[in-house]
Amino acid sequence: MDDLILIEPATVLPALVASANEHARRRFLEFFAVHIRNPNTRRSYLRGTIEFGAWCETRGVFALTDVRPIHVAAFIEELGATHSVSTVKQRLAAIRALFDWLVVGQVVPANPAASVRGPRHIVRRGKTPVLNPVEARQLLDAIDVAKPAGLRDRALIGLMVYSFARIGAALSLKVEDLYVQNRRLWVRLHEKGGKRHEVPCHHNLEHFLHDYLDGCGLADDRKGFVFRTIDRDTKQLSDRPMAQANAWEMIRRRARQAGIETLVGNHTFRATGITAYLKNDGTLEKAAQMANHASTRTTQLYDRRADEISLDEVERILI
Repeated sequence: MDDLILIEPATVLPALVASANEHARRRFLEFFAVHIRNPNTRRSYLRGTIEFGAWCETRGVFALTDVRPIHVAAFIEELGATHSVSTVKQRLAAIRALFDWLVVGQVVPANPAASVRGPRHIVRRGKTPVLNPVEARQLLDAIDVAKPAGLRDRALIGLMVYSFARIGAALSLKVEDLYVQNRRLWVRLHEKGGKRHEVPCHHNLEHFLHDYLDGCGLADDRKGFVFRTIDRDTKQLSDRPMAQANAWEMIRRRARQAGIETLVGNHTFRATGITAYLKNDGTLEKAAQMANHASTRTTQLYDRRADEISLDEVERILI
């Protein structure tokens, strides 16, 4: 966000904001820099508000005070024809939150998005692709650990599978967040909302992490990030943390190399681990605790045991 503030407002801000006074422009920037702490939310909300600003510009709406509920409703309606329901709801939430902030800052008199209703979105089953245990093992075994990149990638995927870690928490992990307790390695994850979540390592994960840290000489760099980029020149680990986009590309590449056709993503391994745990008589309550979910209803979205039941039933159609 610092980069955004340093750029001339007229070059990055939507026309709605760029044409406003200095107070309004500053208030707009402060919404993202001050009000929103989660970087992922900040990124998606910024994208949504810029899209709405561009839409308004093409409709001849160039001032924040000229935005009406009908404009927001029309934008949301058009967006629904090309985007998923969850994306539409997120865009509406971004616009609504931004104008709330502008109302409090006395930039606009009322929130034009307050009365606009978004589409209904009822989710009973998550959409994240999941690997079965054989595929997950196949992927891990296919990684060449003779090089630093292989040790790193196996440890990162293993962390997400065996600790149900979110990709954001995994990539923000520092060496000092790995510690020994009761003769087992534990991992301290820094989750969304500033929550700290500590979980013991599965014996396979413990093995992956020790091989990675010892093999790459990271064990003594307590303040350094665990998962780092690879320097293009030396092919060794740098001191820079991996970005989520880099992790996604790595995971797709490793899956292709392992001959896995499922379109895996960063969230795949969290769902894979939770499903495997539940299939082996784990409880939903404990799974929610291990995944740091506030409600078991969220954990149920990652439970894909019913997929096998559905497949078995389909195969009953003998024609």
